[in-house]
Amino acid sequence: MSLILDSSVTLARIWSGETTPAVEKVFELLRDNSAWVPSLWRLEVANALEIGVRRGRHAAEFRDGALADLALLPIQIDSETDRQVWGATARLAERHCLTLYDAAYLELALRRALPLATLDRELRAAAENQSVQLLGA
Repeated sequence: MSLILDSSVTLARIWSGETTPAVEKVFELLRDNSAWVPSLWRLEVANALEIGVRRGRHAAEFRDGALADLALLPIQIDSETDRQVWGATARLAERHCLTLYDAAYLELALRRALPLATLDRELRAAAENQSVQLLGA
């Protein structure tokens, strides 16, 4: 089963202190299948890791290693994300009081009819409201 992977689950997996059995299960599913992400996923993950370097949470080598490890996973970038932003994604953001970033994950899960792996409370609530299957918590 393929899934939609958001940055919160990705970062929880990278930072060992935030990994849970549910997050590990998501990554087991991902390794056995694949995941889809919106085009902004790489920016979100890389930015969080860069901020971690700047704030002394981890070294640049940790950031670089984490990004190299992620590049090896069967993750597919959705090429339609940007085309949906001013339409379906914006409507979802408005309806559920989400950021456009979070709404992009919800829009992708709805469009591809795949479960969404997220730890974000607001995004989980919106996904439940839209009857999207949830993973990660």
